[in-house]
Amino acid sequence: MTQPHQYVATNIDDRGIATITMLRQAVHNAFDDEMIAQLINAFETLSAEPKARVLILRSLGKNFSAGADLNWMRSMAKKNYQENLDDAGVLARLMQVIAQSPKPTIALVQGAAFGGAVGLVACCDIAVATNRASFCLSEVKIGLIPAVISPYVVAAIGRRQAQRYFLTAERFRAEQALQFGLVHHICDEEGDDALLNSAMPIVDALLANSPAAMTQAKELIHFVADKEINEATIHGTSERIAAIRVSEEGQEGLSSFLEKRSPRWLNKQD
Repeated sequence: MTQPHQYVATNIDDRGIATITMLRQAVHNAFDDEMIAQLINAFETLSAEPKARVLILRSLGKNFSAGADLNWMRSMAKKNYQENLDDAGVLARLMQVIAQSPKPTIALVQGAAFGGAVGLVACCDIAVATNRASFCLSEVKIGLIPAVISPYVVAAIGRRQAQRYFLTAERFRAEQALQFGLVHHICDEEGDDALLNSAMPIVDALLANSPAAMTQAKELIHFVADKEINEATIHGTSERIAAIRVSEEGQEGLSSFLEKRSPRWLNKQD
């Protein structure tokens, strides 16, 4: 029986920083069905792990990810509509698992992020890239479309930019990605350590916050994004703040603030 390859590695440090690393650097971290399944498992496992406070997605090698593996795409071209529908559903599941993780997620991007890899970046809450990083929604060049990643990419870069880059498949650089909103910060230095170190102020800020409140904040964004401000929206937001005020961490946060002490979720890290 053939043993599965290890395409994804995970690690949690003492502070609760969980790292998910793509390991297919020989093919520029292009993903196939096996790697997608391992990424889904990694995100689902760490999202449910109490010790994990922040999830970081990164990769080994020169490039973040070249997108879909060519051999995998070639095999899918030989399959029928239903088989392709099922396959697309698995990739869509990966995007959903990342986007809906209850934990804060950060993508660290070096080199190229092409095709579906742009979706991986867009699905993360925060993205940090090197100044030499580049992005390309390249699907139309080979007669395809960036379908399952489109809700997340359009949400990240906006409809107007999507109308250009979905259609032209032009490569855009880190500075443009920053302007579009796809990435939040650019690291001026190259190298794995430099990229991670550049993200650490963001990680530190996340670790200082209430884990439950950050989860609720993420759910709040999904609840209000692109919605009309009507009675249902107003009532829903009122319900959410009332619920979190009486929650365990909400009570602890308010008490620690009034008592001028550190909240207990910080003490748990010591």
